[in-house]
Amino acid sequence: MKKEFSQKPDLYEEQWPGEFNTFSWGDYLTAIPSPIFLITTYKSNRKPNACLQSWSTFTGDAGEFICIIGSVSKKGHLYKSLLKTKECVLNFPSADIYDKCQATIKNNNFEDDEIKKSGLTVEESKTVAAPRIAESFLNIECEFLWKKDHFKGANDVVVCLKMKHIAMDEDYYDENKKGRYGTVSYTHL
Repeated sequence: MKKEFSQKPDLYEEQWPGEFNTFSWGDYLTAIPSPIFLITTYKSNRKPNACLQSWSTFTGDAGEFICIIGSVSKKGHLYKSLLKTKECVLNFPSADIYDKCQATIKNNNFEDDEIKKSGLTVEESKTVAAPRIAESFLNIECEFLWKKDHFKGANDVVVCLKMKHIAMDEDYYDENKKGRYGTVSYTHL
């Protein structure tokens, strides 16, 4: 027998004010796994910005590799930076640095170097004007292609990015060493 849901189940209560205005109860109910990564840009003051992200998908088309970010807040540093610079880096952490990635949520003031303040290291990118995170096992340098509101009056947008360059730790590249799958690689929500 299947349970049917057209509205939020009673057992789901907000853990903080506005939680279900930021996220949907459907996110919690379905618990569909997505890789966790940090999107990095430079803010208008040239300080590094790091936005912890999930709810995304990756695909190839006509020889190009793209990422669709399911939800970017119009109010955040990431959105403003993407519109201005048109560049970013997707940084994939292993589980051992997840707490530092989580710290970027708190270290999110405009004047903060969000990467350094969270205990991570800025690394120069090869093809974009956005910082990479040195501790990440995979960095995908991207250009911004487009954005679209979720719906009229939405707080967030869907964003499409195109890969320009990939940097991968050699131990993760080699499936006989750490590899890309298993307990030491992709962290997912």
